[in-house]
Amino acid sequence: MLEAQDLCARRGDATLFAGLSLRVPASRALIVTGANGTGKTTLLRILAGLTLPYAGTLRWRGETVPPLSPKLRNDIVWSGHLAPLKDELSAEENLRSLVTLAGGTCDAEGVRAALDEVALLPQRTLPARVLSQGQRRRIGLARLTLLRRPLWLLDEPATALDAAGLQLLGTMVARHLHEGGSVIAATHQPLDLPAASLDSLTLA
Repeated sequence: MLEAQDLCARRGDATLFAGLSLRVPASRALIVTGANGTGKTTLLRILAGLTLPYAGTLRWRGETVPPLSPKLRNDIVWSGHLAPLKDELSAEENLRSLVTLAGGTCDAEGVRAALDEVALLPQRTLPARVLSQGQRRRIGLARLTLLRRPLWLLDEPATALDAAGLQLLGTMVARHLHEGGSVIAATHQPLDLPAASLDSLTLA
């Protein structure tokens, strides 16, 4: 589904990585690891069409796509390592806003079902400012279920999640892969996924 060839990224005068190529087919997950500052987030942002590479090309579904391609962005779900929530809005309102900003649609029933799936239905009317970091993160997981897009790009998706949250994340990713989707995740924590569906990339 997604291919990258000879990618290079720079930060100022420093090269984060160069000559990097990868391929992520349907029903597989690529786990990106590496020390802080090696370019994991930069790589994901390039693959999401959010950041320009210094060099290299991307192919999506067999076709070369230009940097910052709307075609690519319309087929991905990007999840950064910080949940972009508004503290004064409720969990329900934040989720609806996140989906709308990403170009998706959802009704009240769909929002409640998504919050129920991530065990946040009892907190749906609470303002985000009173939620724990793990609960705020679960709103981001609920967003994944409402944006039906084939490629998920997840930056540190396990941050702030407890054991139950990590299990939920693993279940959601496994289901997405089973349905033919692809996932690229940058993470310091292992995800509970079948080894047969995983590939790995370590940035040094």
